[in-house]
Amino acid sequence: MPGEQPQTYETLDERFRTGRCQAGDSKLETLFEGCRWAEGPVYVPAGRYLLWSDIPNDRLLRWDETTGAVGVFRSPAGYPNGNTLDGQGRLITCEQGNRRVTRTEHDGSVTVIAERFKGKRLNSPNDAVVRSDGSVWFSDPEFGIATDYEGHRAESEIGARNVYRVDPGSGEVRVAAEGFQGPNGLVFSSDERKLYVSDSVANHIRVFDVRPNGTLTGGDVFAECRGGNFDNIRFDDEGRLWAAAMHGGVHCYDPDGTLLGRILVPGTVANIRFGGARRNRLFIAADTTLYSLVMSVTGTPPLPPVSR
Repeated sequence: MPGEQPQTYETLDERFRTGRCQAGDSKLETLFEGCRWAEGPVYVPAGRYLLWSDIPNDRLLRWDETTGAVGVFRSPAGYPNGNTLDGQGRLITCEQGNRRVTRTEHDGSVTVIAERFKGKRLNSPNDAVVRSDGSVWFSDPEFGIATDYEGHRAESEIGARNVYRVDPGSGEVRVAAEGFQGPNGLVFSSDERKLYVSDSVANHIRVFDVRPNGTLTGGDVFAECRGGNFDNIRFDDEGRLWAAAMHGGVHCYDPDGTLLGRILVPGTVANIRFGGARRNRLFIAADTTLYSLVMSVTGTPPLPPVSR
C-alpha cells in the first residue's frame, strides 16, 4: 500500500513480545550515509558522541549526539575495525591494516597494546573487549590480510586464527582460545564469568567459562545462524544476546540460546552497539550506512573505573 512503512521487528518467539523487545522506535533512523563499509561503533558517554570505522576508506568517523554533525576523527587510521572503551574511557581500536591493537590516550597519543605473538605479526585484529581487571581480549582472523580492500594482502605468520588476552600487568599476549575458522565478535556476560565469541566462517557463537585467573574452559556452541552470518555481539541488561547477522539483520537470543526475534535492516549488518544517555539506543553499522533505533531494552552498563 502507498505510504506503508517497512517492517522493523520480526517476532519468532513470544518472549520477544512479552519482553518488550520490539516496543521501541517503529523504524530505523539514518544517521549517516557515505561509508564504503561501516563497522565498529562505540558510544563515548563523556562526550556524547559515537565513533565508528569506515574500513576501506581507512578512517574513523565521529557522530555528535547533540548536533547530529559527522566528521573525521582520524585518517589514516590503520584500516580500523572493532572499537571499544576501557575502564578509564580510553579508546581501544583493532587496526586491521597495521595488524595491531591500540589505545588512544586522553591526550590523543596512541599506544600499541598488541602487535605480535611469540615474535610473529598478528593476522588482522577484528574486535576487542576489556574486562574489569584491565585485560584486553581480541579476535584475530585473517580478513584484513586476505585482500587489499580492508587492509594489506599478506600471508599469515602465525598460521592460526585465535582469540588473545593481553595481560594488564605485563602486557604479555597469550592465546585465550583457539580452533576458530574466523573469530569475530566477542563479549563478556555481565558477571564476566562467560565469554561469547562469534565465528563468521563457522557461522556460530561459542561460549566459554572464564576461570578466576582469566583462562578459559568449554567452548560449546551457543547458537547457529540459519539466516545470515554472525559478526559482532552485544548483551542487554536482561541477559539477552543481540547479534549482528549480516544479511539476516540483528538477531536476539534468549539466555537459553533460543532465537526470539530479529530487527530487519536494509543492507548487511556488520556491527551493533548500545549507547546513548540511557544505553537504550542501538547503533547499527550496515554497508555504507550508520543507523540507530531507540529501543525499550537497555544495553549492559559500561565497565567500572579501574583503580590505579
